[in-house]
Amino acid sequence: MDMNDFEDWSARAAKWGAAYRKSLRDLPVRPRTAPGEILRRIPEAPPEAGEGMEAIFADFEQIIAPGMTHWQHPRFFAYFPANAAPVSVVAEYLVSAMAAQCMLWQTSPAATELETRMMSWLRAALGLPEGFTGVIQDSASTATLAAVLVMRERATAFGANHKGLRAFPQLRVYASEEVHSSIDRAVWISGIGVENLVKIPSAGPRHAMDAQALRTAIEADTAAGHQPAGVIGCVGGTSIGGCDDLAQVIAVAKEFDLYTHVDAAWAGSAMICPEFRHFWAGVEGADSVVFNPHKWLGAQFDCSAHFVKDPEALVRTLAAKPEYLKTPGAEDIVNYSEWSVPLGRRFRALKLWFLLRFHGLEGLRGIIRNHVTWAEGLCERLRAEPSFEIVTEPFLSLFSFRPVAPEGVDPDAHTLALLEAINADGRIYLTQTRVAGDLVIRFQAGSFEMTEADAETAFEVITELARGL
Repeated sequence: MDMNDFEDWSARAAKWGAAYRKSLRDLPVRPRTAPGEILRRIPEAPPEAGEGMEAIFADFEQIIAPGMTHWQHPRFFAYFPANAAPVSVVAEYLVSAMAAQCMLWQTSPAATELETRMMSWLRAALGLPEGFTGVIQDSASTATLAAVLVMRERATAFGANHKGLRAFPQLRVYASEEVHSSIDRAVWISGIGVENLVKIPSAGPRHAMDAQALRTAIEADTAAGHQPAGVIGCVGGTSIGGCDDLAQVIAVAKEFDLYTHVDAAWAGSAMICPEFRHFWAGVEGADSVVFNPHKWLGAQFDCSAHFVKDPEALVRTLAAKPEYLKTPGAEDIVNYSEWSVPLGRRFRALKLWFLLRFHGLEGLRGIIRNHVTWAEGLCERLRAEPSFEIVTEPFLSLFSFRPVAPEGVDPDAHTLALLEAINADGRIYLTQTRVAGDLVIRFQAGSFEMTEADAETAFEVITELARGL
């Protein structure tokens, strides 16, 4: 492709993207396609000769686009949001065009230094103290893995990377029952083993980790000859928004000199609003904190903000420094690849810079506050309906509910029937979870394009389809 064609097709792609965003409200949130349907339309073998862009783009429009779930849809109420504010998409156009490999300062000085400044902006926006510094990871899963690896190295006097885990007592990591599955994965990928992830019971209206049970578990493991390594706190768990009392949890961890990591992947964005910061009171005592601007804050995926108190421990755990990755004469620079699991790094800071400058913190606060208000309003309207039960109360913009099953009907089957009817209808998209073993339906408000009318639509769809069961 020559540069003239590159310019033409870039413009056409951008125009398609703008038209797509404008049309989202008129589309079903999930595609109406059966498993394997798209696969059968794609040739099994790659072409021997190149094809023209007209044909390729036509197939994209006819085969691929109709099979996509529309994550930017204003009535995407499933999982958590993955907002890509238009201004961040524009920034990603530029990142893609430059195609820089930002692993070292010398490979992209502006990318490194903008990342440093953006992490400082985010830290201040969240109200975190100046003792934290940070790095942009690809996802909270990677940030949590990095934190667990630091726990592992710190608990073994930074020996496990060299000697392997067999040279040390069995390590143990502690977290509540409400943590995301990425915590389990981090523990098994780190070599500690998921059987050594001790899930502490949660209780109370916020489904918080029982701090006394945590202390008891640590003491029991120590007595049994195990080596406690760290504690992972949760703020806004994926299932129902479980939220630990961080002050209590971190206090217990400090009694035993354990490294603490806080997973606030979704809820952390809300902490730009001072009135929500009580949900993570005590976070200043943590060693490591992660939240995803690519969820609720509007930065296009991928963009995860990982804050640490002691970057040297992170670098000592992760950095590899062969001669070809050194920058002679500039030993004091920051190379963020030494703070991350991958060596290769995208220029993620640019979309944050565009986003924060374009919307401003107050603009972003307004969006988050609206989502919380609209979710709470929907919750109260469903509570007033005798055919519905609110199972878990709103945590920020997330709550769970279920329809009341008729006598003799299995409650889980009745709930699943409603969920399937809602998602087949296409006007809104919801997902399920389990609470105390019971199947429930989650609702979270988070789309940047959502309006109060979309919450009204959600109520109408849920109640209308429930009457039809």
